[in-house]
Amino acid sequence: MSPYEVRIIRSARKTIALKIIPDGKLEVRGPYGLTGAQVQRLLTEKAQWIEKHMKRMEEQKKQRKMIVPLTEEEIRSLAHQAAQVIPERAAFFAERIGVDYGRITIRNQKSRWGSCSSKGNLNFNCLLMLTPPEVLDYIVVHELCHRKEMNHSPKFWAEVERILPDYREQESWLRAHGAEIIQRMTG
Repeated sequence: MSPYEVRIIRSARKTIALKIIPDGKLEVRGPYGLTGAQVQRLLTEKAQWIEKHMKRMEEQKKQRKMIVPLTEEEIRSLAHQAAQVIPERAAFFAERIGVDYGRITIRNQKSRWGSCSSKGNLNFNCLLMLTPPEVLDYIVVHELCHRKEMNHSPKFWAEVERILPDYREQESWLRAHGAEIIQRMTG
């Protein structure tokens, strides 16, 4: 028996998947015929993986408690900086990509770095001002490339890579540090 709470979800799928959900519980997804013995076997086989990731999640929780939220004044300052910097970067990269765009809006968001609407309007998170300049550029390029491909297809990623051959490094930086920055957003 697992020391963790396990939620089992059966569906029309053919494979078994294991996931740690944010509340620290385990989720096992499998086909309708999934038995308790199969679940237990999976949990036994993946015990080291589970323990490693549960410890990592605990560490992340501790770190989140130490994160200092931004004040309203700091958020306004970041938004003001972003309104100066991001349109300039968007104009620069739009020319290189060969696209146009509508209006640019700076937001203080808790979940997204940027977005591109079907009408070509771009939204960017003011927290980008807390990232390295090359990460900011990556987000700008990412959203502008949606002006050519409104999806994340291989064609889309090829266009991003054409403009920023090292874009994977920026994605990696965001995976490592992005959540910590986003968690500083207060209101």
